[in-house]
Amino acid sequence: MTERKVLPYGSWPSPISVDMAVSGNLGLREPRFDGDDVYWTEGRPQEQGRQVIVRWNERDGAVDVTPPNFNARTMAHEYGGGWYAVADGTVYFTAIADGRIYRQPRGAEPVALTAEGPYRYGDLTFDRAHNRLLAVREDMTRVLAAGDGAHHAPEGGRIAEPEDTLVAIDLASGAQTVLAQGYDFYNTPRPSPDGKHLVWLSWRHPNMPWDSTEIWLADLDAAGMPVNPRLIAGGPDESAIQPEWAPDGSLVFVSDRSGWWNLYRWTDTGSGSVVPIAPTDAEFAGPLWVFGLSWYGIEPHGTIVAMVRRAGADELWRFPVGGAPSRIDVPDTSIGLVQVSGNRVLYIGLSPAQPSSVVLVDLATGTRRVLKQAYELTVDAGYISAPEAITFPTTDGDVAHAWYYPPTNPEYAGPEGTRPPLVLMNHGGPTSLSPAMLDLGKEFFTSRGFAVVDVNYRGSNGYGREYMRKLYGKWGIYDVDDCIAAAQFLAARGDVDPARMAIRGGSAGGYTTLCALAFHDVFAAGASYFGVGDVEALARETHKFESRYMDQMIGPYPQAMDLYRERSPIHHVEGFTKPLLVLQGRDDMVVPIAQADQIVEALQRRHIPYAYLPFDGEGHGFRQAANIRRSLEAEASFYAQVFGFTLADGFEPVKVEFLAIAESGTRSAGA
Repeated sequence: MTERKVLPYGSWPSPISVDMAVSGNLGLREPRFDGDDVYWTEGRPQEQGRQVIVRWNERDGAVDVTPPNFNARTMAHEYGGGWYAVADGTVYFTAIADGRIYRQPRGAEPVALTAEGPYRYGDLTFDRAHNRLLAVREDMTRVLAAGDGAHHAPEGGRIAEPEDTLVAIDLASGAQTVLAQGYDFYNTPRPSPDGKHLVWLSWRHPNMPWDSTEIWLADLDAAGMPVNPRLIAGGPDESAIQPEWAPDGSLVFVSDRSGWWNLYRWTDTGSGSVVPIAPTDAEFAGPLWVFGLSWYGIEPHGTIVAMVRRAGADELWRFPVGGAPSRIDVPDTSIGLVQVSGNRVLYIGLSPAQPSSVVLVDLATGTRRVLKQAYELTVDAGYISAPEAITFPTTDGDVAHAWYYPPTNPEYAGPEGTRPPLVLMNHGGPTSLSPAMLDLGKEFFTSRGFAVVDVNYRGSNGYGREYMRKLYGKWGIYDVDDCIAAAQFLAARGDVDPARMAIRGGSAGGYTTLCALAFHDVFAAGASYFGVGDVEALARETHKFESRYMDQMIGPYPQAMDLYRERSPIHHVEGFTKPLLVLQGRDDMVVPIAQADQIVEALQRRHIPYAYLPFDGEGHGFRQAANIRRSLEAEASFYAQVFGFTLADGFEPVKVEFLAIAESGTRSAGA
């Protein structure tokens, strides 16, 4: 083996370029079966983030269905999802340009099915027995009527909100019939195969769908209208999700009534009965952040094929009726959007050795095929950092979890006696989960000599309801504590330089980043991607789906207004003393750009080193390749300037204001 050259950590040349990291942002979602055809969607950064529906079969391979002038995406519930359905070769999809649903027969151009109107649609579902489309419809009339004031709520008040209904859409005329209304949110409409019943999911403010949901079942009359609706699962302290019809007429769903999201079966015995299918301390689902999510499917003879998540890592299992469960041998450690048709299973899978992929498994033969990968890995495996699962002590006698990615490059090593800088990543949500995965965004840093740790702080899913709910009332405290504990754990172990630790995150992760810098003095720098600086403004002005989220995470608003201000970094700008990179989309309706502007103005007034990159045409999460590329370049350049080393790359550095004033206090002897 060739002896490695010695260069300062962070300055190692790497074959993992910015463009390669950007290519890894291809978003594979929403797999579907339609006869012998398989469909999925691709979010393409190189096409300005356009969502494209793709069809695959043995004869044709993968073929784009969505014409170039369409973006098959919805903004319903702001985060979208469930934006298409397919039946007998005809695709029905939502177009983000006008919010309408389009019908596209095979080989033909899309034609508008629904009329123009103030609507956004999600969870498109084909109702074969009644030859119609079911959808959740979000009526934006009240929001549009509010005009410019829609995102500027009065003191102690909230912005106008859209209205949710469950609708049926006639495939001939596009006429719409309301099937259910009165709840704040609807999701997952599922007609029974015989056309006699309809089941759906609903919930009300202030709950999120991982707090409290209800599964309703109704009979359908001759006109397809629901009658005799009854509640069959869910309630004030139960998250019941993904109802699906089994071949025997029973209803399968997932509930966290045991403290874990487990499978249950409802059978109509007059009064109805619910029995657990495979009780275990593991998760069979996750938070219902968007429409169209699925974690299991059912084979024609009733066997359930499901994702099972233990300690943040996924497995694929079969649960036969009356038989013993068995694990399906697949290498994927993160599995989602599971679909089943006949003896075939389709899902989006990834692992530390494989990028996000559309995976097709033949249950009869055990054959696993990758139909599409987010990208092809063209660098030697020696540059790929393998994650280590770490569990570490944190505040209040508790523990938290993370994945640690050490610096990895077969050609270079750091100078003896020095340690690498740390980039601590914390996910958004905050009820999301960071899996162990092959992520070129992380490998971009580790192959240059950074250490990376991705923290699943208290509040993350995948570790049971108790762990997820520990963040209730503690947002801005426990998540920050756990990030600090992870960094200090690695520093104490000798893995990283304690004087060169940076924290970064997006959305809720950006809030954690800002809190860590405003209220603590552990991290030497931070990068906030569309982060929340003012949780009171978020409670008043964010979109409907999350508008009551903070009731659980902080306290009821406006009653707890003082607590909101206490937890908001923008009201504690005197705590900001370390360099901060702020990245923000100008069109963000979840965390409006005003929040980023306020933080930057505060840094400017106090001459704290900062860099600010607002991006035109971006909302909550960057979708365009050029902006993703520039944000990654800026972040690497920012760390290099703050920590005092030179990047091997020649891309344009980001300008860090006031850095000369404070740079002597932000660099360590190991730089």
